[in-house]
Amino acid sequence: MNKRLLIIYTGGTIGMALGEQGYHPVTGFGDQLGQYLPAHCYPALPLYDVLELDTLIDSANLTPADWLRIARPLQQHWQQYDGFVILHGTDTMAYTASALSFMLDAINKPVVITGSQIPLVETDSDGVDNLCHSLLLAASDALPEVYICFHGRILRGNRSVKVSATAMAAFDSPNYPWLGTVSCSDNENQGTSTGCQFSPASALVSAPLSTSGITPSATPLPLHKPTGPTTQSLPEFQPDAVTVLTLYPGISAGMVQAVVDCPAVKAVILRSYGMGNPPDNNQALIDALADASQRGVVILNLTQCQHGRVIQGTYATGATLNRIGVISGADLTLEAAFAKLHWLLASGCSADTIRAHIAVAICGECSEA
Repeated sequence: MNKRLLIIYTGGTIGMALGEQGYHPVTGFGDQLGQYLPAHCYPALPLYDVLELDTLIDSANLTPADWLRIARPLQQHWQQYDGFVILHGTDTMAYTASALSFMLDAINKPVVITGSQIPLVETDSDGVDNLCHSLLLAASDALPEVYICFHGRILRGNRSVKVSATAMAAFDSPNYPWLGTVSCSDNENQGTSTGCQFSPASALVSAPLSTSGITPSATPLPLHKPTGPTTQSLPEFQPDAVTVLTLYPGISAGMVQAVVDCPAVKAVILRSYGMGNPPDNNQALIDALADASQRGVVILNLTQCQHGRVIQGTYATGATLNRIGVISGADLTLEAAFAKLHWLLASGCSADTIRAHIAVAICGECSEA
């Protein structure tokens, strides 16, 4: 292969070591990596360099500001490499994959995110296969978008969710087909060939999509040309701007009021039941949501179900949300909705602009009605 790739090591289980308090990120991953790939991986891997973040991230500690730390080296090195592999912890991998899909809009090179359930230093680690698969895919021209490659599954990044805390098949894409699978098999002991099956072919792969129809109230959106991320400034995220409110039987209006009245909150993801149903027999709760919406807080309705979409108005309880200005989130994942709201807010979009575009696909993150 003539391709040259950049591996960006952000932290995560794949590079962790066991200490007195449990597994923790350790530095020097590039040196460690050389001990494993020659002996246990495939001989026909593309050339790669390793860039390690100055401060490694246990992904449970991730904040929106870390998305900028991960995006900047992509922006800085975009023209120097043919593809990128980001090594990331599994706990918040789907959040980062979603965020990068918006921040690196209209990219023309693959950005593959992977990690492992078991550290690379352990003999039964899944990290070697995940990394080798990701390197092979990052050297391919077939998928010029942000995606997760894990346990042989190729998943659109902003459609992915972590579905298991322990299984090797930790990620899935409940509301969208896998982009494909990848497997490596020995070719008569003369090396390894990779078989990539895309289903169905390129039909599921995003072409660069235009977001020119989104007009923010102040600063321009951080759009990027089809040639890749520009050198313009990336948005600054406000960590408290987006919050999540999960409904449960008996939730009080006071609990909802406390969330929506927080001065820093600009958007609330309401995780309701089924097709988007709230308890409409609690008028104080509905009033709290209505008042917040009228004040300019964006309230986005997602289903708590892993599979399916919000269709507000299918039931009378859901129709109540239509009347008070709550927006349907269609089949957005929680991770994609959270990242997209942060991205739009950081880009200076008004509440009305966000309401108009949050459930409109920018880079394949949702299915429009």
